[in-house]
Amino acid sequence: MILKTVNGKTPSHGTDCFFADNCVVVGDVIMGDECSVWFSAVIRGDVNYIKMGNRVNVQDGAVIHGTYKKSPTNIGNNVSIAHNATIHGCTIHDNVLIGINAVVLDDAVVNSNSIIAAGAVVTKGTIVESGSIYAGIPAVKVKDISPELISGEIERIAESYLMYSGWYK
Repeated sequence: MILKTVNGKTPSHGTDCFFADNCVVVGDVIMGDECSVWFSAVIRGDVNYIKMGNRVNVQDGAVIHGTYKKSPTNIGNNVSIAHNATIHGCTIHDNVLIGINAVVLDDAVVNSNSIIAAGAVVTKGTIVESGSIYAGIPAVKVKDISPELISGEIERIAESYLMYSGWYK
């Protein structure tokens, strides 16, 4: 793991977190408990802060960043950021799944109990409705989430990544 202080800011994290050997976490990054940062993921708090709650998994190749003096990144609890996703200067609330290769851009807000589909691009300033699935380029609401999807996808994936990280500790 590359853990680097930038401009006097050093990343911090809670208890029981996992960091893959080649992940990068730099600058003004605060992470909660039971988070995991996987292989080749980059969390770069050099130009603005990044705050993450508990049980956030940042999967392989994902990038989290912000915009200088404009857009920090805030991520809630129980969030899965899938492989190669890009999270940039936005707010993601609790119980969210960001799909593989999805992009969430500056000043967008992804409300709780939502899914951003694989490959979707959530454009600047978009407000994702709570309890919905957004897909496409640009991402638009495609349907409401059933309780089965909340437990069967959002919660299942977050739980799985807690288990996976335990294999490496």
